[in-house]
Amino acid sequence: MRFIHTADWQLGKPFGRFDAETRAALTEARFDVIDTLGRAAAEHGAGHVLVAGDVFDTEGPDERTVVQAVTRMERHACRWWLLPGNHDFARNGGLWDRVRKRAAANVTVLAEPEPHEIEDGVWLLPAPLLHRHTLDDPTQAFERMETPGARLRIGLAHGSIRGFGTQGETKNLIAPDRAKLSTLDYLALGDWHGTLQVDARTWYSGTPETDRFQAGRDDPGQALLVDLKPEKASVAPLSTGRFRWLSRDWTVADAIGFAALADDLLAACEPAATLLRLQLAGIVPLTDRVAMLARIEDDLAHRLRHLDVRDADVVARPTEEDLAALSTEGMLGRAGAMLRAKIEADGPEAPRARRALERLFVEALRDQGDAA
Repeated sequence: MRFIHTADWQLGKPFGRFDAETRAALTEARFDVIDTLGRAAAEHGAGHVLVAGDVFDTEGPDERTVVQAVTRMERHACRWWLLPGNHDFARNGGLWDRVRKRAAANVTVLAEPEPHEIEDGVWLLPAPLLHRHTLDDPTQAFERMETPGARLRIGLAHGSIRGFGTQGETKNLIAPDRAKLSTLDYLALGDWHGTLQVDARTWYSGTPETDRFQAGRDDPGQALLVDLKPEKASVAPLSTGRFRWLSRDWTVADAIGFAALADDLLAACEPAATLLRLQLAGIVPLTDRVAMLARIEDDLAHRLRHLDVRDADVVARPTEEDLAALSTEGMLGRAGAMLRAKIEADGPEAPRARRALERLFVEALRDQGDAA
């Protein structure tokens, strides 16, 4: 038995904090990944795609989102098994009735906790969420499901493994030994947005199209190709994502070091498909601070799909050469001397004076550039 395990598509996610162009690109990529999965199923000979919850971002997506989802699935030969999760939980007269009305024969909604024999002797045991949150283990129902003549039992669920989810989490918790308790040959899980192996027969697939920044984790979107036998589950990752969301913390000492880090990052990624959250820290000369800002604003921001820079921890300290640039006659020179005196006095006004001197230096460099 070979199938693809995926989860957390969250179709219709709004991405509200991005500009309109980026929002549109991220939204469309989530639809396109359905085709990526369908093609992967055909390429690898997988007859089924199991979606372990959160197919949609809400229980009330607009009609275009529903139509795009089902029409993209129906044009691929594999069968699609859709499980309601906490974002798109099942309720009477809701989303999943709309999906059923639109869907072709190769798309099955698993809105009831009832087993399905998807191939001869292969049973799929779904644990749909009927509410956004439940205090009970949603997979407990597996113990009551009868699967006559089963040679393989596959569980499909959405939630957090006890002891693994968010600290203090008490909702939608799944027993860590559920595969053993319910004699499952494989337990396909959704909810965690990164690929994760819980035990030999229990996996989170992660999302096929990454949708958030997570420090220390910048893997591209993935699904899992599962080869299942009664005595063994072989699991291999499938790369499916278009966009990469990277988080980087750089400590910088000068513009040359910053430029090297920036060049290395650009060489290692596809800039137009990269969203970067960059945290900067360090103490640099004012001239280097200006050069770094220029590289960010005039180059990186235009190359990357999205750039979020947090540079409050970069402290600009003027060198003697920097200060000499302000030692001119007239208003700039007098202002620079006054601010330098406040900084050297190291009184309560020194931090504000340091920021003002940086601003003054930037304006002086701009004036010089304009004059040139």
